[in-house]
Amino acid sequence: MAEASAPRARAPRKSIFETLGIDTRLLGMVGAFVVVCVMFNILTDGRFLTPRNIFNLTIQTVSVAIMATGMVFVIVTRHIDLSVGSLLATCSAMMAITQTNILPGLGLDFGNPLIAPVAIVVGLLTGAAIGAFQGYIIGYLAVPAFIVTLGGLLVWRNVAWYLTSGQTIGPLDETYQLLGGISGTMGETGSWILGAVAVIVACIAIWSARRARIAHEFPVKPVWAEVALMAVSAVLILGFVAVLNAYDVPGRVLAREFEAAGTTMPEGYTQGYGVPYSVLLLIAVAVAMTVVARRTRLGRYIFATGGNPDAAELSGINTRLLTVKVFAIMGTLCALAALVASARLSFHSNDIGTLDELRVIAAAVIGGTALAGGMGTIYGAILGALIMQSLQSGMAMVGVDAPFQNIVVGGVLVLAVLVDIVYRKRTGAK
Repeated sequence: MAEASAPRARAPRKSIFETLGIDTRLLGMVGAFVVVCVMFNILTDGRFLTPRNIFNLTIQTVSVAIMATGMVFVIVTRHIDLSVGSLLATCSAMMAITQTNILPGLGLDFGNPLIAPVAIVVGLLTGAAIGAFQGYIIGYLAVPAFIVTLGGLLVWRNVAWYLTSGQTIGPLDETYQLLGGISGTMGETGSWILGAVAVIVACIAIWSARRARIAHEFPVKPVWAEVALMAVSAVLILGFVAVLNAYDVPGRVLAREFEAAGTTMPEGYTQGYGVPYSVLLLIAVAVAMTVVARRTRLGRYIFATGGNPDAAELSGINTRLLTVKVFAIMGTLCALAALVASARLSFHSNDIGTLDELRVIAAAVIGGTALAGGMGTIYGAILGALIMQSLQSGMAMVGVDAPFQNIVVGGVLVLAVLVDIVYRKRTGAK
C-alpha cells in the first residue's frame, strides 16, 4: 500500500495591504499626513481643513513639489543639489527683467501676449544651462556635487541680486501671473471635467498595468483589489476637486466681473475657484517625470547608476553625460518652480526661494528617496512636499514663530532619514 502523501503546507495569508499591492512606507506617509492635518485642525479650531486653507496649502506646495521631483533623480544618482533655492531666484530674476526691461525695450509693450511665453522660455533656458554647467563640473571634472552646488548656493543667489540691482521687480505680466495660483484657476465646470478625465485615465492606467503583468506572466492582484484601487482613486480625485470648488470667489470680485461685462450679478450667485493652473502644471510635471523614470532608457540608466555606478559604467552607460542630463533637468524644474513662485507673488523679490533647498531635499527624503542612491519615487516626493508645507502652514496658523518652524523642519528631516534607515534594515531593502 502506497504511503499517504504529506499534507501541503498552506501559503501564508496575505494582509489586505499586500493583496492591494500598497507600499507600507507610502501608507505610513499618508497616515503621518492625516495625523498632521487632524492635529492642526484641532489646534486651529477647525480652520486648517477649510476649503480656503486647503486651496492656499495646495498652491503653496507646488513650487517645492516641482523641484522635489527633480531632486529624486539627483539623489537617486548619489548626488545632492544645494543650489536649487538660489537657482530659482536667478531664473525668477531673468524672467522678471525680461518682462519689465528687455522686451519693452524691443518694442513689446506691457500686456503684449508674447511677453509671458518669451519670459518663460528665457527662464527655462537659464535654468537648463546653469544646471547643465553644474552637472558638467560634477560629471566631467569630478568635483563633488556637494561642493559644486554649495558654491552655486552662494553664487546664483547673488547673481540674482546683481541682475535686479537688489530691487523688487514687478508687477509682472497678467498672463504670466495666471500660473501662480488664485488669479488663474479652471473654475468649477473646468475642474469637474478635469476630475472626470483624471478618473478615467487612472482607471485605464490601473487596468492596463494589470493586462501588461498578465501578458508577461507576472503575478497579479485579484480583480476586486484592482476595482477597489480604482474606486479609491476616483474618490480621492473627485474629493480633491470638490474641496477646491467649495472655496468661493468673494462676492465683491464677482460683482466687479459682472460690472465689467455690463451686467448685474444675480442675487445669491456664487462661484468656486476650482483647480489652479499651477496645480495642473505640477500634475503635468509629475506625469512626465514618472514616465521618464519608469518607461524610458534615461530613467533606467538613472536608477541603474544609482544602484551601482561602477557596474553601470562597465555596462556602457555614459555616467558623466548622465550627470549633466540629470542636473539640466533639475535646473529646468527650478525655472518652472520660479515661474510658479514669482507668479503667485506677482513680483520678483530678492528673498524668493530662500531655504527652498532644505524643503526640497526634505521632501524627497521624506518621500522615500534613499540618500544611498538607487531608490525613490516621484509621487513620494510630492507627498513629502505636501507634508512639509502642511507642517509649516499649520505652525504659522497656530502662531509658532519662523525660527522654531525651521527647527521643526530640520528635526523632521533627521527623523525621516532615521526612519528610512530602520525601514530598510527591517525589510532588507538596500
